[in-house]
Amino acid sequence: MDRDRLAQALLDSFLEELEGHVVSLNRDLLALEQAPARAKELIPGLLRTLHSVKGASRAASAAMVENACHRMEEVLEPLIHGRTPTPDLFELCFATVDALDDAGRRLAARQELAGSPLEALLPQLEQAAHGLPPQAPAPVPGPSPKPSQPPASEEAEPELPVPAQVSGETLPVRVSGQKLDALLGRSGELRVAMLRLEGHAESLEALRDDVAGLRETVRGTKSETTLRRVELELARVARVLAQDRRALFQSSTGLDDEVRRSRMLPFEEGCTGLERAARDVAHGLGRRVRMEVHGGGLDLDRSLLQSLREPLLHLVRNAVAHGLEAPEERVRHGKPEEGRVVLSARLRGSRVEVAVEDDGRGLDLEALRERARARGLEVPEDDEEAARLVFLPGLSTAAKVTAVSGRGVGLDVVRAQVEALRGSVEVAFKAGQGTRFTLDVPLTLSTLRVLLVAVGGQTLALASEGVDRLLRLSPSDVREVEGRMSWVTPDALVPLASLAAVLDLPAGPPKARPSAVVLSAGTAQAALVVDEVIAEQEVLVRSLGSRVKRARHVAAAAVMPDGRMALLLSPASLVRAAGGRPSAHFFPTPKEQAARRRVVLADDSPTTRMLEQSILEGAGYDVTACADGAEAWERLQAGGADAMVMDVEMPRMDGFQVTEAVRASPRFGRVPVVLVTSREKPEDKARGLQAGASAYIVKSAFDPTSLLETLRRLL
Repeated sequence: MDRDRLAQALLDSFLEELEGHVVSLNRDLLALEQAPARAKELIPGLLRTLHSVKGASRAASAAMVENACHRMEEVLEPLIHGRTPTPDLFELCFATVDALDDAGRRLAARQELAGSPLEALLPQLEQAAHGLPPQAPAPVPGPSPKPSQPPASEEAEPELPVPAQVSGETLPVRVSGQKLDALLGRSGELRVAMLRLEGHAESLEALRDDVAGLRETVRGTKSETTLRRVELELARVARVLAQDRRALFQSSTGLDDEVRRSRMLPFEEGCTGLERAARDVAHGLGRRVRMEVHGGGLDLDRSLLQSLREPLLHLVRNAVAHGLEAPEERVRHGKPEEGRVVLSARLRGSRVEVAVEDDGRGLDLEALRERARARGLEVPEDDEEAARLVFLPGLSTAAKVTAVSGRGVGLDVVRAQVEALRGSVEVAFKAGQGTRFTLDVPLTLSTLRVLLVAVGGQTLALASEGVDRLLRLSPSDVREVEGRMSWVTPDALVPLASLAAVLDLPAGPPKARPSAVVLSAGTAQAALVVDEVIAEQEVLVRSLGSRVKRARHVAAAAVMPDGRMALLLSPASLVRAAGGRPSAHFFPTPKEQAARRRVVLADDSPTTRMLEQSILEGAGYDVTACADGAEAWERLQAGGADAMVMDVEMPRMDGFQVTEAVRASPRFGRVPVVLVTSREKPEDKARGLQAGASAYIVKSAFDPTSLLETLRRLL
């Protein structure tokens, strides 16, 4: 290895090591500040850490870092022998740790340390090392949560230690976080491919059934032998496919489990730096705080932990700045001078509940209501609803603007970031006793089971865990209350809105029994009318990317098993939007109902029949669906129709035969008949037109627009 490559390798190793040492220094300094009597126990650990950084910086030729660590050793060592640490001494030590963290970022960006905060602190460290009172250091930019998914052009994420079994011992192996992300992505794609394979297997089974049925129709002819041979070959291929599918499923599931296990980190690691943030805010406001972490051993996915860092930072700072009282006020109310902030995590099925709780004064609801009224907002009378006003942008009850409060942006950011994780945040409080913010987020961010719905000509995805139930609405289920529509339940009135209206998409025609999806976000619910409910399936979740900072009501993109994409919507955002929508027109008026055209649809394929029925009903037609030509002819005779849409190849009566029967009927001879078939030879088209078909559409070139335009023209 040449000299330059060796120097870069040493620097990379040093920077990786420095990040962990900064965490250790912050942790031990906080413990020392809270319990100075433990100096003899804590100082040796601090000195060992500084000694390690000093040695590593010497190898990496970072002389200024080496010098700063040496001076800090000289500052701390006398504390072992009984010297009492002062507040200014702690400020100097914390500022030095922040300056070391800043120096690491500068070196990673290949910047010089000249003019850095670390250089500015060296004279003060030297002064304190000689026993002189340290001056108050200038503030240094402290550590902040890293983005959960930085672009490839940004600084690479640190590598994560992953245990590896070697010769009976567990040795730490460092694996790049980006490599683990890429591996999880590939594992997710493999799972989606597995779902696609299951779909092919189902298609093969359906084909076997079709061949078996066709063989019955030609029993006793020469074709029976050929079809029997095809049926046996299909059965063999189906067995092999089933075996391969089982083997692949076991392998892919095992791989997915191992990848996820390698990405797991304890919750307490996701809280690193938050105790320091709480301490700094409290110190600036003249308060005292103790932070506790409950459930710290709970293992969570690293991407989830990184995504939660910034919301948790906002909530911790908010708890200290807004929740905790000044020491003298706490004493007047019978509380200890030191405030308490608790972070906790627990699993609830496939979701994680993370809470930030303080023992402060609680929310000032009257102040919240007053600020909301001043901004012209609707103010709820219910206290639980009024408490949610804290999540509105620009709403703050702080008396003045400071570095951490008064601008009304923190909790709005928390809500947006949590909803971007497909989660929700709720607030609860007891006056004079404290406030609790609860974040509910999914356990995994990579794959998800979703409900696919059609709205305004688009396919959209809703996380199944946020869907309470599906409805077929009737007019008796709906009430208008104060200008807004509601779905009536025995216990409550649930806000009702059109999903197309919420998303500003074209609305479909009113239906006699429209479909609706009931969504929940925390304790709130809303029912949203959709054009059609398509299916429920597992999808691969993909970020919208760094260029799309925030799309209204959209959480991510969903990759479906067939490779198509659908936007994944945020239930919490939709529930909020539905509550404020004005009355909408969900059901056809009597005049519209009378004007609806009736179409008899016939196709022996359930899938094709369902697709075409959905297209026609979405366009406002009253559709009677039939499984074959004979049933279609019977339905036409029994109830009449304005048009017929039929396949050609059907049992009992095919499309040609039905068309001929229609044209021969004195009563229905003028009814338009549209044949939609896979037969595309010229002679087939000629036969269809000769039979009297009004239009002939080939399925290989089929699209909804062509069918609807043909019917519009004929009617």
